[in-house]
Amino acid sequence: MCNECSHPNPAVQGSRRRRLWELPPQCHCPVVGVCFPLLVLRQLVNKALGGTAITDDYDLHVGAVAECTKRSRLSEVLQKDLESRYAGTVRSFRLAKDTPSVAGLWAAAVRKGDVSGAFWATLTHPRCDDVLQEMVLRDLHMLQHQAGAAVRIDVAQVNDLIKENGVLGRELGRAQARCTRVIHDKSAEIEQLRTQLIAQRAVVIGKDSRIAFLTQDLDQLKASLPEFENIAKLRQKMAQMNARQAQLETQNTQLRQQLSEAQRASSLRDKDDTLPQNGERQQDIPKESPIRIHLKQKTVLCVGGRNGNVSNYRDVIERAGGLFAHHDGGQEDKQGALDSVLAAADLVICQTGCISHNAYWRVKDFCKRTGKQCVFVENPSTSSLTRTLLQITADETVPPS
Repeated sequence: MCNECSHPNPAVQGSRRRRLWELPPQCHCPVVGVCFPLLVLRQLVNKALGGTAITDDYDLHVGAVAECTKRSRLSEVLQKDLESRYAGTVRSFRLAKDTPSVAGLWAAAVRKGDVSGAFWATLTHPRCDDVLQEMVLRDLHMLQHQAGAAVRIDVAQVNDLIKENGVLGRELGRAQARCTRVIHDKSAEIEQLRTQLIAQRAVVIGKDSRIAFLTQDLDQLKASLPEFENIAKLRQKMAQMNARQAQLETQNTQLRQQLSEAQRASSLRDKDDTLPQNGERQQDIPKESPIRIHLKQKTVLCVGGRNGNVSNYRDVIERAGGLFAHHDGGQEDKQGALDSVLAAADLVICQTGCISHNAYWRVKDFCKRTGKQCVFVENPSTSSLTRTLLQITADETVPPS
């Protein structure tokens, strides 16, 4: 701070505020040092001089303080800048009408820590007397000491922070490098997964297209076969009937075995009955004469049977005086062909072992509706046919009781 002078500050009357060059010399140094940042001060000096000041900061400050003692180009520029910079604070201080009020506003500014504008507004206030001026200069002097100490502390803290910032900066650099590597790896993985996803989508689209084409072909096929569902149901029913037939054939085989065993046992008993008892010879029991077959020109229809035995069937029936007709009972025959031969027959012999299910049910239904005589034979041999005809002839020759 500049040396103080011993000139007293006369009492100020009226409402006119003092100009910068009207302040006591001891006020110029703190005003320039506190109210002007060094960069702003250099700009204002360059503006006033119309050139560029090449002095250092201290010489610049001393020169500006010296110019403030009189009205000059530089002091006017500085005055104008102070009024513009602290216009708000100056307006707030105009509300103070006496010296204690001005002192109170200054004390409030000190407590807040913002004294630049308040310092200028207090020194130039019309009610600022010598006592208040001295108090303001003292306060500012102590604040400058405190600010210097605080600056030294702040510098140390700043240096510590700079060191810490360097450590954190290096750690941040390493973390950023790791993050860059991780991002690169994840990007490659994502790209690979994206490629796989595109491939899988192509596969799914291909499968969907194939399913759509197959569904369309299936719909067209169903449309071309109106009775597709009925045929499927009939095939299912035929499969069930074939299973039932296989089960019945198994039962028939078991029954034939039981019948054969019973016949062998019966023949053994007949031999025991013909042996002599008590040394006497039994008389021969005359056998019954065979029953002859007389079909009397009846039309006999054989449905089914083996193809190799058809000629034998014909020979047996024609020698017995009947007319022979045959239908193989296969699935390829039309319904009308079977119905016509059934209508022309007088006797129907159905070979159940060699006939389709459809033909079997048609024969059975037709004979039941028309009352036509129908005999079902399991064994398709010629001897079985002969025995069946003998049985039919015997039943017809037996008189009613």
